Amino acid sequence: MQIKKQNTSIIVDDNAMRIYLASPAKEGQYPGILFYSDIYQLGIPITRLADHLAGYGYVVAVPEIYHRLLPIGTIIEPNDLGRIQGNEAARKTALSEFDQDANALINFLSQQENVISDKIGTMGFCIGGHLAFRAAFNPEIKAAVCVYPTGIHNGKLGREKADSLAKMSEIIGQILLIFGTEDPHIPEEGRQLIIESLTQANVSHQVITYKANHTFMRDDGYRFDPVATDLAWGEITNFLKSVL
Repeated sequence: MQIKKQNTSIIVDDNAMRIYLASPAKEGQYPGILFYSDIYQLGIPITRLADHLAGYGYVVAVPEIYHRLLPIGTIIEPNDLGRIQGNEAARKTALSEFDQDANALINFLSQQENVISDKIGTMGFCIGGHLAFRAAFNPEIKAAVCVYPTGIHNGKLGREKADSLAKMSEIIGQILLIFGTEDPHIPEEGRQLIIESLTQANVSHQVITYKANHTFMRDDGYRFDPVATDLAWGEITNFLKSVL
């Protein structure tokens, strides 16, 4: 399916939040996806992933997660300095601010003319996987895809310790978790803690693991795994189609 792309913005906390919007070119109504980047914001590897998903028939909204701290359009380079910059911006962002952004973005998506307002999902990578997980606390989220989501198991997200494990019972949608077994940021015990917590909270969830490293779907780095990425896309698109 061919897509169209544009940049827009909304105001949250008196700050303009840039949103990269990818959607099917054909007129009609489609499910909406709140799509979160990793710590590097909206570089080409992330917008390429968003474009890919839009081609399956979704309106995909990708926000700049550090809009309170960095100038509009800031793309953080995926190198040692960029890693410091991205992690520092995450450290300075309050958990309540991340949650406020999610609710504002869900409201934005539901009001788009080409979005089916009762079919809203979310997806994210790394820190964005955790943000997608927390976005699912909003009852309007029917499906959440969390790809190697960091910080859920140990509470690392923003300025405060994240209460994501404790709040799992608030999720009423369905969750798809995708992990790499060679990911040092989410060890086996962390993955098991998340899975056990979801089970105890009676949250509908699926878990898929690949013999891959962290950020294996990001195609500009040494950890990129094209085979695992293709397999993951198959699972992601099937999951979203079945729920939305």
